[in-house]
Amino acid sequence: MVYYKTREEVELIKESALILGKAHGEVAKAIKPGVKTIELDKIAEEFIRDNGGVPSFKNYNGFPSSLCISVNEDVVHGFPGDYELKDGDIISVDGGVFYKGFHSDSAYTYPIGEVDEEVIKLLKRTKESLYKGIEKAVFGNRIGDVAYAIQEHVEAFGYGVVRELVGHGVGKDLHESPEVPNYGKRGKGPKLKEGLVIAIEPMVNLGTRNVVQESDGWTIRTADRKPSAHYEHTVAIFKEGTEVLTTHKFIEENFNF
Repeated sequence: MVYYKTREEVELIKESALILGKAHGEVAKAIKPGVKTIELDKIAEEFIRDNGGVPSFKNYNGFPSSLCISVNEDVVHGFPGDYELKDGDIISVDGGVFYKGFHSDSAYTYPIGEVDEEVIKLLKRTKESLYKGIEKAVFGNRIGDVAYAIQEHVEAFGYGVVRELVGHGVGKDLHESPEVPNYGKRGKGPKLKEGLVIAIEPMVNLGTRNVVQESDGWTIRTADRKPSAHYEHTVAIFKEGTEVLTTHKFIEENFNF
């Protein structure tokens, strides 16, 4: 069942999203070669809790961390740990905040040091596809319009769009209906109605779209072990326009490429 939000509820999600955006900014300041991914997780959790929020991912279905941190060929749901970032890596940082009864959710992929140009292009084009999807996330359109816009943009470059993992509704629960795939057909799927809040999150691979799950039961990686990029925003649909509730502003003030 799809739960449509009131204006007041969307304002609460925006408050959650602001804490999340600032937490991402604190993480961005620390991203560099030699840093362990567990250190980034600690920074995010401390900031979120200090600002009255709760990390949405911590203990979600048993997930042990506040952030999903996925490096290189890991697509999503990677564990923070003792891995030290090194020159040439890319790292996806995905986080959520629960605040005043509502969740927010966003993600960003960073290049570390000198990264291959083809991988930088993957990151930039995946980020572009997020905004292509948001452009189509307007009142009266359908989920398929959003999905097709993302797929069309990235497949034009020969990239693989992950099928097994999708965006989703966001609200009192971290994952709500409807699902928001990154592939699909225009004019198909649920209609975008007043008060719908969804997370749009392209997950795009440099090579094949196929993925496998690691033995830890969480981490999803590319089947061919080529790099994967992931960007995400939470957005709200209204008749007079769509509002992006999460922000990458604080990331890009501290880390831009």
